[in-house]
Amino acid sequence: MTNYKTLSDVVANGDLLVDLGSYINGEWIKGTEKGVFAITDPAASDDSILAKIPNLDVSAIDIAIDAGFTEFYNYKDTTPQYRSTQLLKLYDLIIKNKDDLAKIIVLENGKSMFDAVSEINYGASYFKYYAEYITTQGAVNITIQPTNPNNKIFTKKCPVGLVGIITPWNFPFAMITRKLAAALAVGCTSIIKPDAQTPLSAIALVKLIEQTGYAPGVVNLIIASNEYTPEFGLKLCESPKIKKLTFTGSTRVGKILMKQCSGTMKKLSFELGGNAPFIVCENVKNIEHAVDQAIAAKFRGLGQTCVCANTFYIHEKVLQEFLRILKPKVEAFVLGHGLDNNSTHGSLINQAAMQKTIEHVDDALSKGAEPVVRGGSLTHLGKNFYSPTVLTNVSLDSKVCSDETFGPLMAIVPFSDINKVVAKSNENSVGLASYVFNDDINELFYLADQLETGMVSCNTGLFSDVNLPFGGIKESGFGKEGSVFGLDDFVVIKSMVLGLQPPAH
Repeated sequence: MTNYKTLSDVVANGDLLVDLGSYINGEWIKGTEKGVFAITDPAASDDSILAKIPNLDVSAIDIAIDAGFTEFYNYKDTTPQYRSTQLLKLYDLIIKNKDDLAKIIVLENGKSMFDAVSEINYGASYFKYYAEYITTQGAVNITIQPTNPNNKIFTKKCPVGLVGIITPWNFPFAMITRKLAAALAVGCTSIIKPDAQTPLSAIALVKLIEQTGYAPGVVNLIIASNEYTPEFGLKLCESPKIKKLTFTGSTRVGKILMKQCSGTMKKLSFELGGNAPFIVCENVKNIEHAVDQAIAAKFRGLGQTCVCANTFYIHEKVLQEFLRILKPKVEAFVLGHGLDNNSTHGSLINQAAMQKTIEHVDDALSKGAEPVVRGGSLTHLGKNFYSPTVLTNVSLDSKVCSDETFGPLMAIVPFSDINKVVAKSNENSVGLASYVFNDDINELFYLADQLETGMVSCNTGLFSDVNLPFGGIKESGFGKEGSVFGLDDFVVIKSMVLGLQPPAH
């Protein structure tokens, strides 16, 4: 296969990545006193290096915090019209550079070009959505009549302050934009810490932000290798000048960050792990539709999304038809480098992802699961390629039924009692998303109401949208991103009481 060894081979707009470093108070920091770390292409057949990024010295985070904290008091007083114009400028720049931004995602993340372009479109939509919203709706300020007839209560939604943004590798562009767009819309400044495996998308985004003319300090970017990441996270959590931390990642890390933030009582929003059930009931007539949606819900990004379906509960009366339609569709996948036009799916992110997928497959097979599509390692393509596996008659005590795989394993559990499926699904400590297919609207809404997840996707496998309040419950976190509710996590409500005195005679 072809190796895409340098970014300049495929990214036409070289300015997007000319400054490989951190960005603080309007300046690019490229010092190498703390050394550099390599960014590699997970889908390459060798360990070719895409770029080397300087580690930011942890002491420089204080400079970023001071810059963002100071500039907040200027930026918060800008008008909604100004902030809207800036967001629309950024949206236009992203769309103009969409193909190059998508190629950067492919190279550092390993996903297919189709998935990467979809991510850019999705991520950009938040800037446009909030740009339009804040000039037409804005913050809702309410007047309340208290019990004292001589008083009036006025409420005002105020930007919370400087925001720390920590994002994962699986959506290196969209996980930043979904948070940043809301922060900028309401008047917050920010410090972005991207994942060390995929910082190039963040650099490219900040290059475009720089072109829009934001004042220094409004947006800051801090980058370091995994070795230094815990120190960076601790700095953001413990600083009293950072008024909110928003994080997408694992539940394990979320709990650590929450403890570290407790000393400052800052506002938090966490989007953490998931383990989504996908339920197809016996009355579903269009099985092909359910199969197509199952494929979309499971194999987008090769299973490396937080809302990917994990356990598939298929009613025993429709199971054979489901498997008959599913098998050839999955076998038709073409795995390869995301920049190869024929590829439908790319690679996994690293060897840890490979090993977890293999572990879950082997565990399920050892407990009686039966292969429908027997996938496995594709070492001729590269060390991180694993073709999708479909197993049926998976035992409920298999690891895949309780632990998020984050890989291309579709584990099917036949069922006859829907109440047992709901009960089993609700036993999970996490509650991000779930999927239900049912042709009876009453049963559909009943099941959706019973499932303990923050989002329930009914008769569709793709539900992410700028208008959706995205977020989970239980150990999947708290807070919402996107929609009008997404703004609320970046504001605080101030109440003002006015005492009305009768006029003097």
